Amino acid sequence: MKLARWRWGTRARWVTLLLGGGLLARATIAFWMYPGFDEAYYYLYTLYPDWSYFDHPPLVAILTAIGPWLTGIVSQFTLRLGTLVLHTGTLALLYATGVKLFSPQAGLLTLALATLMPFFPVAFGTFNLPDAPLMFFWTATLYWAAAEFFRRTPAYQPSYRLSIICVMVGLACLGKYHGFVLGAGLVGFCLSHPRYRSALISPWMAIGAGLFLLTLSPLLIWNAQHDWVSFRFQSARTVPTRGFSIWGVLVTFLVEVAYLFPAFGFPLWWVSAKATIATLLPRSTPLSGKGDLPQKRSLILWISLPLMVGFTLMGGYSQVLPSWPMPGLWGTTLLLGQQAALWQKQSAGRIWRWLLGSGVAIVFLVSLALTYVVSGVPFPQTSTYVLQSGLWTAQPPPSTPPIVDLQRPQETLATIDYALTEASSQLFDVQQLRQGFAQSPRLMAALQASSFVFTNYYFVGGQVAMALVPLSGKPITCFDSDLRGFAFWSTPQQWLGQDALYITSEYFQRPEDLRAKYGEYFASLERIGQVPIRRGKAVVQVFEIYQAKKLLKPYPRPY
Repeated sequence: MKLARWRWGTRARWVTLLLGGGLLARATIAFWMYPGFDEAYYYLYTLYPDWSYFDHPPLVAILTAIGPWLTGIVSQFTLRLGTLVLHTGTLALLYATGVKLFSPQAGLLTLALATLMPFFPVAFGTFNLPDAPLMFFWTATLYWAAAEFFRRTPAYQPSYRLSIICVMVGLACLGKYHGFVLGAGLVGFCLSHPRYRSALISPWMAIGAGLFLLTLSPLLIWNAQHDWVSFRFQSARTVPTRGFSIWGVLVTFLVEVAYLFPAFGFPLWWVSAKATIATLLPRSTPLSGKGDLPQKRSLILWISLPLMVGFTLMGGYSQVLPSWPMPGLWGTTLLLGQQAALWQKQSAGRIWRWLLGSGVAIVFLVSLALTYVVSGVPFPQTSTYVLQSGLWTAQPPPSTPPIVDLQRPQETLATIDYALTEASSQLFDVQQLRQGFAQSPRLMAALQASSFVFTNYYFVGGQVAMALVPLSGKPITCFDSDLRGFAFWSTPQQWLGQDALYITSEYFQRPEDLRAKYGEYFASLERIGQVPIRRGKAVVQVFEIYQAKKLLKPYPRPY
């Protein structure tokens, strides 16, 4: 009894340390890291509450609104406040799922892995993205599925938990469209195991189906009102943009491994592959396990492999964002945690050295990147772009990326420098843009005299909104061929005959493009000022402000 209490007390302390330490680390990043254009764009969702939105379901709007609503402050940290808290709950659910499926030690190691793998705490737990609510309800679904399908009963009997699972899947869909893959995976799991097929025809599933549709109703109502534009937009992104390339698949795979950190990414894929083989060929491998262990692995694989394999293969013919396959990889951390618990029995010291060494390396690399992006502190020179100074400084990237020859390491490093500098230039302190307006009587007068503000890129609109809405509350829109949600937040004729303020960054538009793009739509365009954005001592980009007099005709809209 004393030994059991000691083990529980030690495990509880580790769980508390991982959850609390992870929250503190993510809060530090959330406080210092400038808002990404995605996050700023989702702030616009909160200005135009609706049942759903063009590019994402509604939960990200609710999550984004929590911080500004509670504090009355619009900043990078307040936008991320909801995500910080929600991801702590997601990690707790993942731990509980690992305990329920495998063992307390497997749950603890799964929690440690999910806390350390860089992509998960940053993209799922720090930045304000649709992935945060998706992953909370994704993990909640898996927890309730484990509780439903692996009860200690001689024969499986469907229960009320099926209805809860349906609601959780619906809420996952309201987080991100990946939730539909989660639901399909659960159906596939039930169909592939005769023991669980009765779940699909039970009264509890019928009730659950109704609750699922009710939960999904905001998304369905909005799309029904707008010609199902969200579904058409998202499905179009899966259409091939080039011929299939094995090299593209390999690059996509390696990028996924890099985002997870190679010491974790490669073992994660290896364990997933071994579990898949054991599921498909149970008699040919000792991994098939005893009791219901094969079914538990099968549950995880059914909801994980479609995203893992599907989006990795998609990299062979289209651009794949790093976040797309990650929910699948998140699920397989349970498999790696269970395998690590088995390895620990053979060599506990090796497992803890693996986790500790990887954790120290990850903290160092993330701290280095955060220091560069936030402060512009130079790093040791790595590429040919900065040979003269010998230092890596914050500066706008060249107008086009260099052509890569993987046989020449210097050119590959140059491309890495380009990508990092481009990313850091897009992340900027919106407070500087706000202060630039607040400290300029001319800019403030022009802002107050304008009926609306517009930009030339939808994501710049979010950053401009974060800066200016607290000052004036003027409506903000976008005039471009890709309007995203802006196409539904106003009407084409809304501002005819009215004056506007046009704000853009020199990083995104050349001065000679101004009149070619907007000259025929306004009676006059006059540059009235600029606001430089600094990082450290360097100016990383300059925002140009124009007074646009009298909108002559509606700007064309693609949707």
